[in-house]
Amino acid sequence: MFTAEYLKELDKIKVKYEQPRAALLPILHCVQEKEGLITPEAEANIAAYLGIPVVHVHEVVSFYHLFHQEKIGKCHFSVCQTTACALRGSEEIIEYIQQRLNIKPGETTPDGKFSFGLVECLGACEIAPIMQCNKDYIGVLDKKKIDELIAKNS
Repeated sequence: MFTAEYLKELDKIKVKYEQPRAALLPILHCVQEKEGLITPEAEANIAAYLGIPVVHVHEVVSFYHLFHQEKIGKCHFSVCQTTACALRGSEEIIEYIQQRLNIKPGETTPDGKFSFGLVECLGACEIAPIMQCNKDYIGVLDKKKIDELIAKNS
């Protein structure tokens, strides 16, 4: 279960919503920010805290690419691979990231600094190719921007 201090922080979120279940997304973000991932135990604790079924929490966690069930790097690249991004060079960006970080999608660097995944749509086709680095959207992606992000987060 959550500690008393943890619960105080979650209470600050939950109080903003008329229905407790409406606080699920911001609470998931809070837990992931603190823990680095959403574990099955965290899903169960969140469900008990909000008074909703665990399966509902798990469905949300597994649906949104922003939530991670495995540990990710401190800097996580989520690269869009849908049509608009592919037509504007995302495949080249994906290959470049793999080369620079020496990891494949779904992996984390041995030092835990970087991880990398592929996502469907980030909803910003006008700045394709695009990726999300933690909470920030970065587009129009090119090798120079990738190099700058790696240098900044190394």
